[in-house]
Amino acid sequence: MIKPSDLPAQIPLFPLPGALLLPRGRLPLHIFEPRYLQMIEDCMATPQRLIGMIQPCKGRDGAQKLSAIGCAGRLTGFSETEDGRYMITLSGVSRFRLQREIAGSCPYIRAEIGWTDFPRDIGNPEHDPGFDRDGLLDLLGRYLHSQGLDTDWEALKDAEDEFLINALSMLLPFEPEDKQALLEAPSLPTRRETLVTLMEFALHGNIEERPQ
Repeated sequence: MIKPSDLPAQIPLFPLPGALLLPRGRLPLHIFEPRYLQMIEDCMATPQRLIGMIQPCKGRDGAQKLSAIGCAGRLTGFSETEDGRYMITLSGVSRFRLQREIAGSCPYIRAEIGWTDFPRDIGNPEHDPGFDRDGLLDLLGRYLHSQGLDTDWEALKDAEDEFLINALSMLLPFEPEDKQALLEAPSLPTRRETLVTLMEFALHGNIEERPQ
């Protein structure tokens, strides 16, 4: 397990719209662009094997930039296809705050980052004392039905609070800005509240759009 003292001041960044990684979560990725193939190879040569997942966004002037907060994952799974693509898994370690991008000859983005705003990310899983599991699963069922989706109910019923809330946050098809709101939630109860709000909003929108 990575300790806070092991976290580096600089990491490579992988901007990917709509992709959400959370601490202690797992994110599978399919890597095929040459610059990101190089990023993976360079990452595997480092002791921490960390990559920062971060959302691209638009600034006030309309120019493309990176979000202020991302989440770093440790490369814990790797395989290579016959045509040279990489299939990897990142295991979420901690969120970070972007400080500045580092100019250089590297084909991918490297940046200086700060970890101090997220002390609870490293360590034991969070708990949600006010978690209404039955209520969330009922809402989830209605949301999935409205989206034409399905899931493994039995696995979800027995999942730990953090695993369930974070897995739904990562997997459900929300907009990139909604994923960012889930990432930036300061605690597990706040993330659960945001998750509930997003599903309720989607359900309300679907009802309004139905023809009379």
